[in-house]
Amino acid sequence: MKHYKDIAGDGGSGIVAQVTEKLTALNERMGNVKYKIAVMSGKGGVGKSTITVSIAANMAQNGFKVGILDADLNGPSIPKMMGIENACLTTDHEGVRPPTGAFGIKIMSTELFMAARERPINWDGPSSTYSWISVIEATALRELIADTAWGELDFLFIDLPPVLARFRDLTQLLGKLDGVIIVTIPTGIANQIVVKSINAVKEMGAPIIGVVENMKGFACVHCGKENRPYEDVGMADSFEWLGAPCIGQVPFDKRLLEMSNAGLSGTGTNAPHLHGVFEDINKKVLAFLGKPASGQIDQ
Repeated sequence: MKHYKDIAGDGGSGIVAQVTEKLTALNERMGNVKYKIAVMSGKGGVGKSTITVSIAANMAQNGFKVGILDADLNGPSIPKMMGIENACLTTDHEGVRPPTGAFGIKIMSTELFMAARERPINWDGPSSTYSWISVIEATALRELIADTAWGELDFLFIDLPPVLARFRDLTQLLGKLDGVIIVTIPTGIANQIVVKSINAVKEMGAPIIGVVENMKGFACVHCGKENRPYEDVGMADSFEWLGAPCIGQVPFDKRLLEMSNAGLSGTGTNAPHLHGVFEDINKKVLAFLGKPASGQIDQ
């Protein structure tokens, strides 16, 4: 397969120079980001975006500079969860300025470009074929990363859609991820899909930090008794042999649902008793990276 740099001439289109310029801009942006962490599943409906926001909020509360890239181009939810869905984008000589949410977290999402929140994204082009749309979406993802003036960040968490194609686009664009967090729920069918995702990540050479099991039971608001809405399939043991250890189990809590609907406040995770859960998850993330549990990260 030929790459753009292998093409002797482009017929005067300037395509090689354009692509080179975009990739150079992307690399310069990412040069100011110390750690790029993808959060994915491969299975929809597991609460991946909620986990992304909660992990990012905990990192920011511990003194790290944090950003979130909403890579779910067609189904973005991060702006609403972060309470900035009505934020206005501004540009200057450095690029597009990402809005700032609770705890100083910087956010970029296609949702912020939409004039009407209820309208879907329609990709314009000479063809509506799947292959053409895939190219357009990969280009849009590249521009979201390259055109955003992220500034200096300790962590950029990338919230991915269920489809594995977006993860492949991301790895091709960034070249190197510092870690992948995979989210599941305690059901056999979810874990079956997640195994495929784990193997896909390994095949692409990205380091797996571990698996977060979401919706692991819930406490009754009246008596406090813990209930298990899903069957207990022993998730913690299901992925260890694949090199994907369990790094946390998050119980279902309606206050996290309220956060999703109303947006993260600046006073906590909106479910303060879960603070310790995400604190423990992030300690394992930092241990994986070989970094201290709070404060600034040295290069």
